[in-house]
Amino acid sequence: MGQGLSCRVANEHQLFSSVQNGELETVETMVHQDPTILGLTTVHGRLSALHVAAANGHLQVLSMLLDRSVNPDVLNRHKKTPLMLAAIHGKHSCVERLIQAGANILMFDSVNGRTCLHYAAYYGHSDCLQSIISAASSSPVAHSWGSARFLNIRDGNGATPLHLAARQRQAECVRILLGKGALVCASTSGYSRPGSTPLHLAARAGSLECVRELLAWGADRLQRDASGRIPYMVALKYKHGACAALLNPSAPEPLTWPSPLKFISELNPEAKALLEKALIEANKAREKLILKETSDTNLPIIDPLASDVEVEASDVELCCICFEQACTIEVQNCGHQMCANCALALCCYNKPNASTNIMKAPVCPFCRSSITQLLVANINTKCDVDLEFSPSQPTRPRKSFNHNEGSSSFKSLSSLGSFGKMGGRSSGKVAADCNEGFDKM
Repeated sequence: MGQGLSCRVANEHQLFSSVQNGELETVETMVHQDPTILGLTTVHGRLSALHVAAANGHLQVLSMLLDRSVNPDVLNRHKKTPLMLAAIHGKHSCVERLIQAGANILMFDSVNGRTCLHYAAYYGHSDCLQSIISAASSSPVAHSWGSARFLNIRDGNGATPLHLAARQRQAECVRILLGKGALVCASTSGYSRPGSTPLHLAARAGSLECVRELLAWGADRLQRDASGRIPYMVALKYKHGACAALLNPSAPEPLTWPSPLKFISELNPEAKALLEKALIEANKAREKLILKETSDTNLPIIDPLASDVEVEASDVELCCICFEQACTIEVQNCGHQMCANCALALCCYNKPNASTNIMKAPVCPFCRSSITQLLVANINTKCDVDLEFSPSQPTRPRKSFNHNEGSSSFKSLSSLGSFGKMGGRSSGKVAADCNEGFDKM
C-alpha cells in the first residue's frame, strides 16, 4: 500500500537515512546529542525528517518527532506537508497521527493546488480518505469552511476530489465521496478538460465501476462538457465499449439512489444495506441486457440475480406485491412487510428532476401511512406453520423454484417496477393507492 520516499543521496545527513529506515533508537540518540538537527532538510526537495517519516510510514519515528514539538505542517520545496505525503503514499496510521497532532487538512501545495483530500482520492487510499473526511467534520475546518464545502474543494485546475478519483478509476473512493455528499454533477473549470463532470472523466478512463456508482447517485448522462460532448461521446472516443453502452442516451435509464429516503427520519443500517444490494442487482441486471446488445463480446456478462440454491417458496413469507421475493423489509410504524426490491421501487426514481423542489415522503402501499423508518423484517422460515393470509404476508402453494429459472420483477425495473403487476395479483385498491404514492419519481 503505497511506496516510501527515498533519501539516498551521498551528501545527505545521516539523520534522513535513519528516519527512512525507521531506526528509532538511532534517531533518538542523534536528536538527544544535537536537537538542532531537527531543523535540517534534504538537499533535494527540502524534506524535513517528519516528511520522510510520514512518507515511509514509520509511525514510531513520526510520533517521536511530533513529541519533540516538530511543526506538523512543515513545508517542503513544493509546499507539501507531511500529511500530504502520508496521504500520497497511503500511510494510514501516519495520517491519523498527524491529524491527532493538529495537522491542517486545508493546506494547498504549490504544484497542483491540492490538499491531502485530493491526494488521497487521486491515489485511491480509501482509508486515508475516510480519516481526512472524518477530521473535516470535527476540526476548525468545519467551522470556517464547513465539511460539505471541504468535500467539494477544488484544486488549482478546478477539479474536486471526486473528479480525481473518477479519472484515476478509484471506485471505492468514488463511493465514499458520493456517500458523504460530493457533488456528482460538478464541472471542472480546467484540468485540461474544461466542463467535465466526474462521469465524463470516468468515461474517459473506461472505469465501469466508477460509471456505475456515478449513475446510481444521479449523474446526468446528457450533461455536456465545454466541447459539447456528453459522457457517451467521450467513452466512444477512447474506445470503451462497455461504458459507452451504459452511457448511451437511448439505453434505459439507470436506477438512482432514492432521494425520498432523505425524508425518512431513521434508516436502519441493515435495511439500508438491503436496499443498496437491491439497487445494485437491479442496475446490474439492466447492464446485462444492455451489454448483450453491444459488440463488446469479450466482456464477461454475469447474471447478478442468478443463484445455484433452490428455495422452498413455502418456507418464507413472500412479498405480496411481487410474489417472488421474501419479505425482508418492515415498514414503521405500521409493521407491514415487503421485499427490498419493492421497498426500493417505492422510493426510487429513474432520473433526477431538477424542477421538483419538494418531494413527498414515500408511503406504505398497504395502509397509506407515511414511512418513518425501515427495518429488517424477521423472516419466518417455519414451513410447517399455517400462516394466516394478510395483505403483507401472502401464502403460496408449496413449490420449489430456482432463481436461474424464475424471473425477477427488477430485471427490467422502471420507476413503477413490480407495482405495475399488482392489479391482477392483488386487490385493485392497493394498486391504485401505490400509483398515487410514486408521485412520478
